[in-house]
Amino acid sequence: MIELSAPAPIASRDGASPTAGAADAAPPDGDPAGPPDPGEAQTAGAAGGRSPGGLGRTTAELISDLVRLAPHEGPVTVLKQGSGAAARGDATGVVVVRVGDVVLKAHPERTSEADLRVRLDAAGRLPGLMLAPLRLERLGTRLVTIWPAGEPLTPADLEAGDDHAPWEEGARLLARLHDHPLPAGLPPDGGHARLVRAVAALDGLDDAPPEIRGAYGTLPWSHSATGGPGELEGLGHAARPGRPMPPEGRDPAGRSALVHGDWHLGQLVRIGGTWTLIDPDDLGVGDPAWDLARPAAWFAAGLLATSAWDRFLGAYIAAGGRAVGADDPWRELDLPARALTVQLAATAVATASRAGRPLDDAARALVSSCRRILAAAPA
Repeated sequence: MIELSAPAPIASRDGASPTAGAADAAPPDGDPAGPPDPGEAQTAGAAGGRSPGGLGRTTAELISDLVRLAPHEGPVTVLKQGSGAAARGDATGVVVVRVGDVVLKAHPERTSEADLRVRLDAAGRLPGLMLAPLRLERLGTRLVTIWPAGEPLTPADLEAGDDHAPWEEGARLLARLHDHPLPAGLPPDGGHARLVRAVAALDGLDDAPPEIRGAYGTLPWSHSATGGPGELEGLGHAARPGRPMPPEGRDPAGRSALVHGDWHLGQLVRIGGTWTLIDPDDLGVGDPAWDLARPAAWFAAGLLATSAWDRFLGAYIAAGGRAVGADDPWRELDLPARALTVQLAATAVATASRAGRPLDDAARALVSSCRRILAAAPA
């Protein structure tokens, strides 16, 4: 086992907290490298709004359509316009707009309507645990979900640092989620696909550190991608036949549970003063340890304070969370934490490269973690 539990020192903490830094920016598929995701629907306070006027034509048109779809008029704030093609005006990625007291999210093209409907239905059956959608609409080829607007983490929350973030609240919600009976027909969680997309986003980047792909190659997945061209389209050579692929929805230890699939602090909002989970896009059946793996990866990279990690993990175990054993949590966390380290490093590098900026401290710490994973792997 490659132990990742000891945090690695980094030269500077500037921008290295999981609540700040370039590693938090969203890559082309919208997967954030750290919490909270400044692009997600309910993190307007941290991200700030943008005016549609400066966006590319097709994205601006989609935003206008979303505004018209809102049930009531109100102040308009663009919370997310994606990056890559979407930022250039090709509205193919996630676009999120707040209009008054609702949030409208245009899902990526080719989103499975059947899977999304099952996930939305499951979220609607988790009162007090996950925010329920108001309705599902369609705009041409795009699926659009409409949500009540909650109170996200604010800039003041983020600037207060790790020790003031709602880690315990998030941990307790995850423990309750993992203990909930599995809804019938729920697909595998989407967390594993995010890993594959993040590594595939390195394709064509000459400056991508080789240790990220090297660390990815050490992950002991039990099968390779064998899907047809349609299933693998856009994932790059990281997902082609013969490359290691994660076992979606499978937990080798038999702990399959209802999992969020993309948990970070940006997936919490306050409704009536009470924290709740949001964004069921990756909700599904899987290994619950993956919902804890992102904070575990930050902690192992030295990006999350020990006190915050202890609060998070302690609250999860105290709430009866089933993902890890109290005697040795890293027994279950080690593999998912390594996988999330690779995902976060790949995301940070791809985002920085496409923005034409150097890696910040957080990104370098994640790449360093990949280097340690690779060095510790059996020859």
